[in-house]
Amino acid sequence: MEKKELYEKFKQYIVPCVANYYQEPLILDRGKGKYLYDIDGKEYLDFFGGIVTVSVGHCDEEITSKTIDQMRKLQHTSTLYQNVQTIRLAEKLARITPGKLQKSFLTNSGTEAIETAILLAQLYTNSHEIIALRHGYSGASLLAMNLTAHGNYRLVETLVPGIKHAHNAYCFRCAFGKEYPQCDLDCARDVKELIETTTSRNPAAFLAEPIQGVGGFITPPKEYFKEVVSIVKKYGGLFICDEVQTGWGRTGGKMFGIEHWEVEPDIMVMAKGAANGAPVGLTIATPEVGNCLKGYHLSTFGGNPVTAAAILATIEAIEKRKLAENAEKMGMYLRERLNELKEKYRVIGEVRGMGLIQGMEIVRAKKEPAPDIVADIFESTKEKGLLIGKGGLYGNVIRITPPLTIEKNEIDHAIEIMDECFRKVQVSQVV
Repeated sequence: MEKKELYEKFKQYIVPCVANYYQEPLILDRGKGKYLYDIDGKEYLDFFGGIVTVSVGHCDEEITSKTIDQMRKLQHTSTLYQNVQTIRLAEKLARITPGKLQKSFLTNSGTEAIETAILLAQLYTNSHEIIALRHGYSGASLLAMNLTAHGNYRLVETLVPGIKHAHNAYCFRCAFGKEYPQCDLDCARDVKELIETTTSRNPAAFLAEPIQGVGGFITPPKEYFKEVVSIVKKYGGLFICDEVQTGWGRTGGKMFGIEHWEVEPDIMVMAKGAANGAPVGLTIATPEVGNCLKGYHLSTFGGNPVTAAAILATIEAIEKRKLAENAEKMGMYLRERLNELKEKYRVIGEVRGMGLIQGMEIVRAKKEPAPDIVADIFESTKEKGLLIGKGGLYGNVIRITPPLTIEKNEIDHAIEIMDECFRKVQVSQVV
């Protein structure tokens, strides 16, 4: 079918909430390594990876081969039966996750992993109140939409009780009007008053992403998590760490993002990059918390042996090829090159992130969000064969997450394209 016919069928058969990037959406045909190809054969350097999901590269030969082998052997059992791959995966997760995490429950998506984590925390604490962060994103279920503090993704009126949203550590737009480090971490300390005034003083859990993904790669100071988690713990709450976007070496040097902040979660959720593109949701908890999930609870496709094989193959690739180390090295280089762009173009208000999860907040004077400039840059980068992401409450943050296999010359190529696009946009702004 031709592009025009495909677009018309998309509009006819897909619900309108499924929005696409670009004025003329891309119709992709295939991918290999760091590149994607549309139905006309045009090549694109992929610096977003299907929303931070393709961690090792598109259609990686080793991962694909092991996944196909498992499909030929055993495709499905459900959680009512055991299979070798799922047990191997659960054991591997217990070994590589931080702290005392040991008991796993497998599902199909980050949303389901969050739902499981909340259920665990509520069962363990006998409380239903959850503290989440403003600008956070948790998924597409009713509970997840209520946990999400990002108006663009709350499609229904708030219906789930007991959810409180604390200030996040958004230093570029500090809610308290202060500058780090002179701020004394008011955003973290404010959680004490939040608990004292808006809860029963017995919260079930504090839920947070180490780096907020949809929120625009908001990255908290090094002291933030120690301070806020210690406050929550004093009131009996658990710490749920959302590693959906920051896990699997993405932040550089460590397998999981929270390890940079030296805090141990009671529950951790993972998805996206865990299986390099296969649907997956993972929830892991400490033994005492995990053992609370008793009775009748299952996931028909959770723990699927094919997905488990894909995850194990992805983890093996990350470890064997030292991709967390590469993310650290290439992340520092990428950050250096992005900062060069910031020095050249006043519309780049801030560069932030860690490893290969980097964001640029695009603004006008006085930090006024500039989503229209981002839209122009998007169209221009697409035209030149570079795919990037965007996010933030105002849609004014460019999100950059190349595969963990990225190399210097590919970063240079991406920067050259962005440099040209920023120059074109800035000139048009002046004119």
